[in-house]
Formats: sequence, structure tokens, C-alpha cells
Amino acid sequence: MTEAPPIENVNQLLHDVLDPETGRSIIRTKQLYETFVDNQSIQLKIGLTSHSLPIAERFKSQIIELLKSKFPESQVEVEFSDHQRRPPAIGQIGLRCRSVIAVGSGKGGVGKSTVATCLALGLKKAGCKVGLMDADVYGPSVPQLIGVNGQPAKEGNKISPIDADGMPVMSIGFMVPVEQAVIWRGPMLHSAVTQFLRDTAWGDLDYLIIDMPPGTGDVALTLSQLMPATGSVVVCTPQKVALLDAIKALSMLEKVKIPALGIVENMSTFICPDNGKAYDIFGKGGAKQLAEQMNVPFLGELPINIGMRERGDGGLTLENFDDPQIAPHLEAMIENLVWSLAQRTAAEPVKPDLPVLG
Repeated sequence: MTEAPPIENVNQLLHDVLDPETGRSIIRTKQLYETFVDNQSIQLKIGLTSHSLPIAERFKSQIIELLKSKFPESQVEVEFSDHQRRPPAIGQIGLRCRSVIAVGSGKGGVGKSTVATCLALGLKKAGCKVGLMDADVYGPSVPQLIGVNGQPAKEGNKISPIDADGMPVMSIGFMVPVEQAVIWRGPMLHSAVTQFLRDTAWGDLDYLIIDMPPGTGDVALTLSQLMPATGSVVVCTPQKVALLDAIKALSMLEKVKIPALGIVENMSTFICPDNGKAYDIFGKGGAKQLAEQMNVPFLGELPINIGMRERGDGGLTLENFDDPQIAPHLEAMIENLVWSLAQRTAAEPVKPDLPVLG
């Protein structure tokens, strides 16, 4: 009969397991709740914040692989439970959020708002607390994509965001009639973005997804001045003219100290519903090559999908996650984004100690 490994040896090995949120050892952050060892198995109970839920299975596999490398005869079982940790306050604006992610593009028409909305909805679907801010003041399409409208109310010195099935959303589209153009200079843009971030009652968030205006302009500068954004996702299509603009967007974000978390290639392939053939209308693989060239993670590709366009027009973007043709692409994109965040955090761990909710 195989001898049970000493429990202290198991726990010592787990010092090398880093919490995806903080980049610190789960032993030091007291997230190892239980360890049970016998001559057949190792059973662990580990606390995980909702911030890391989209990569829970990948994180579990990493732990199992680590323990199996040292104790190959043991069956390893890992169970996750909630680990309550309040998000830190960001900058001087009072926002409590673990990760602020700006979704940008070098040019318009590449599906940036659709990707931003899908990221927010997918993270919420995975169990995270998510806010969605539409900072694309010249073309606010988030209200249409998620099918919500209304006028944000003022309560005291805070603005109550519009509730989209439990997800707080803010957009200039809630305040300006659809047919009315927004004609603002830089100072007005700065004021609007500042108010959205500072004066909105977002609550405690795991993620705030910000849909940026296309191109390189004032909103990115304002965002970088107000708070340290966690990073950015750049959306582009495969053809060379779009990739050239994506390079400019990445360069601009780097200059204002918003690190790139990854690139998404949208409209990569069209699967003809009549014959099932794949057509690369805008080319294919250009964004992946760009990501490799610029040493930026490639988060995935989204095909041209008629149903996705129809659901966006109808305010039913959430239903994309029920479509077997598009859902796997969206889920992979979200998982890759959170994994990119975890790897970045592992390289630059959060300083101890984050406050823990009682």
C-alpha cells in the first residue's frame, strides 16, 4: 500500500501556488482552508475570489499538475469556495474595483463595442461583479447592444447607473436622444468621463469594462490621469489597413501607461450557412501575427456571424452565449483575458495586505 505523503510536504509545495488576483502565495493569503491526505488521495479546499472564477478550471488543473508531479501515486481533488476580499480603492476617485479594463481600437467599425459588451456579459455570467461604462461618447452603442434604456437618477452626490439584470451600466446614450449628435471638445469629454467614474454609484466590482472611443484621443488621456487602469484590450479585423491602426492604438495606450492585456481579432472567418464553407473575407490570422510581433497576448478570434449581428441590433447580446457557433469563441476570449491578468499579477504581485471582509 502506498504511504500517505506528509501533510506538511503538501502544504510546503502549495507555497508555490499563486492566487490569480494578488499574485501572492495562497498559503500567505490564508486561502488554503483545508488539506486532507491519506494513502490514496490529497484533498484540498481553497478560497477563490469571484474575480478569478472564469479561470477556475485552468487554475485547478495547474494545482493538480503541481501536486501530481511530486506525488504521482495520489489522486488529487481540489474544491473551491468563496474567499471574501473587498476590492481596493483605485486612485483618488473612490472607485472600488479589482480590474479596470479599457477596450479600444485603432479605427471604428471593427466591433469594439460588441466585444466590450460581450466581455462584460461573459464575466458576469461566470459569476463576477461587473460594471460596463460606455465612454464612446460620439457613438454610444452599448444601450442598444444590451437592450436597456432610461435616465440615470441622482441620489445625493452620486448617480445611480442603469441596471442591466444586475450589471450597472453608464453611457452618454442614456442622456442624449438617439438622433442628437454629441459635439464636444476635449474639456467636456474629460468632464463627462470623470463624472462617470467618480460620481457613479458602481458598488464593489471585480471588473469595470470601459468601451473606449475608436482611435487615439482625449478619453484615454483622461482615463490614465484619473486612475491606474489595469490594462487594455485592442480589437481589430484581420486586414492590413486595420492592423496598422491597431498598432497605433497599442502604442498610444502604452504611452499613457495602460498596458496591453491582449488583442482580439474580430470578423475573422465567415461560415456560409448554405454550404458550410469558410470564407476569410477580411483575411485571417493578421491579429495573431501582430500580437506575436508586439509581444502581446492573443485573446482569440470571433467569426463573422449573422446571428451575432442580429442579436446586437435587437439588444440581445447576452444570447450569443447560447449560440453553439459563437459561444466557444467568446468563452475562450474571456478565459484568456483573465489568464493574461493572472500572469501579469504573478509577475507584479499586489502589495500585502488587502483588507478581508469579516
